[in-house]
Amino acid sequence: MSKTTIEFCAGNMHHDGTEAFMQELEKDTSLQVIEYGCLGNCGECYLLPFALVDCLIVSAADVPQLKERVMKQVCHANERETSGGRS
Repeated sequence: MSKTTIEFCAGNMHHDGTEAFMQELEKDTSLQVIEYGCLGNCGECYLLPFALVDCLIVSAADVPQLKERVMKQVCHANERETSGGRS
């Protein structure tokens, strides 16, 4: 089973709690968590906490909502993986 990739932008860490959330995810060995200097989503990055989950932008009004949305997307990715790519 391949790992779900979650990518963060270093510039997005100014949103309170984003860095702590990223560090929390890094502890999960079933995930590949990567922090880049820039992900090229500067407008969104400035306004909202966001991450890429398997190349899909996941954003939210605040970090608690981001956590919820990221984990929901991770679950969907795992479901697709176990169903052989069918969603």
